[in-house]
Amino acid sequence: MLTDHSITIVVQAALDEDAPWGDLTSAVLIPEDAVATARLEAREPGVFSGGSVFAAAFALTDARIEVRRFVADGDPFDAGATLAEVTGPARGILQAERIGLNFVQRMSGIATLTARYVAETAGTQARIVDTRKTTPGLRALERQAVRDGGGHNHRFSLSDTVMAKDNHLAVLAAGPLGLTEALLAVRARLSHTTHFEVEVDRLDQIEDVIAAGIDTIMLDNFSPDDLLAGVTQVAGRAIVEASGGVSLASVREIAASGVDVISVGALTHSVHSLDLGLDIAIRVNTPAGFAL
Repeated sequence: MLTDHSITIVVQAALDEDAPWGDLTSAVLIPEDAVATARLEAREPGVFSGGSVFAAAFALTDARIEVRRFVADGDPFDAGATLAEVTGPARGILQAERIGLNFVQRMSGIATLTARYVAETAGTQARIVDTRKTTPGLRALERQAVRDGGGHNHRFSLSDTVMAKDNHLAVLAAGPLGLTEALLAVRARLSHTTHFEVEVDRLDQIEDVIAAGIDTIMLDNFSPDDLLAGVTQVAGRAIVEASGGVSLASVREIAASGVDVISVGALTHSVHSLDLGLDIAIRVNTPAGFAL
């Protein structure tokens, strides 16, 4: 799950990158005592994600800034909706504006795209999951956005699960053991709590893999007909995952084959940031009081 600690680390690094010695423009143009109100507005419909990350960008810049959120993570919204309101010192709001927007736009884009994939698979048993094709350093945020869109997460890192892909199998094939025996030898060295997944790219590999007691078998770049044949062949003896070239145009047919999991790299590596804007009104202290 996304924690306050992980949010702080990522957001602070982004703020330091964007304003390593402060915001020079705001410092010379905006009076120190000016206050502002900014509204996060949706310029297109979508699914919201990243509210805590958005708020952290302002809080870490100036603790006096307050953020009110009007939608929760995972909520759909229409174009024109006001998603949040930010109030406080104008300099701090202007300094944090771009970082806050960058995160919430990307996370909401991921949540929105994920929700479209989930909608396409409605009525099937298939679960939409992400992959490790995430932006370096932003995996925890992007994975949260997938969950906000109704999807699920694959293994978080290389440390979580044994997942033998084609290159791993090629190395095993060069050894003295057959595929089943080699996988059984690996299984014997694992804790009983460790999940074991194996990727195959041909139907004739399935039996050898299943015979090794594998937990999940990934059918990689299978045609719809071969997916159906693969699911039939596995016959409930393992979780079946479909992967490779999944798109919104093809995901429904893939789900209809009866697979349990569909992994979609596009959720994070090809998504576009949602069009959200921050409209700011600044009040400047004058001898007669505050003036817009």
